[in-house]
Amino acid sequence: MATDFLFPKIADCSYVSCYCEENVWKLCEQVKRTRPEELATCYAVFVSNEGRTVPLWRQKAGRGDDQVVIWDYHVFFMHNPSPNRCLVFDLDTTLPFPTYFHKYVTETFRSDLALRPEHHRFFRVIPADTYLIEFSSDRRHMRRPDGSWIKPPPSYPPILSNTNMHCLGDFICMSAGKGPGAVYSLSEFVHNFYKSPNMVAQNNK
Repeated sequence: MATDFLFPKIADCSYVSCYCEENVWKLCEQVKRTRPEELATCYAVFVSNEGRTVPLWRQKAGRGDDQVVIWDYHVFFMHNPSPNRCLVFDLDTTLPFPTYFHKYVTETFRSDLALRPEHHRFFRVIPADTYLIEFSSDRRHMRRPDGSWIKPPPSYPPILSNTNMHCLGDFICMSAGKGPGAVYSLSEFVHNFYKSPNMVAQNNK
């Protein structure tokens, strides 16, 4: 694997458990600050579906040998500098940081064919610069009815856009035509972001 990573060490990244959307926002912010020329090739990727029940494998919070967990949604960072060099940076995976796109998708999402339709995964892919501007969360989704925290929040203030409106739901929503970025099925996601070495060689002929 290439050595010119955006984030050389996972320990250098801002991380708070169960706040993946903010962890990824912080990664985007770090690229803008330290490697601004790469920001246009970076993305925040939300994974969810209508019922908000998406199975993921190889997760730190997972159970069993396969480390599988069902989340309502998940967010990871993606760097796509060239057709066959797409890298995934997931702070919650047990896979290496980063992992090449094909390996990450194969081991984390496997296939929808063996899953019930209500568990099929959809992906909202948002350019990093858009995510930095439009994402806004007051963390209300992490509070119980009595106001206490389900999980302790990050120590820094909530990330709020210029509108100061909580819009996390717009990012989790997987309805095409709504919210920022583009929405893909699993197969469409792979088709758009994975180019095998053979395909790249053929296209360069």
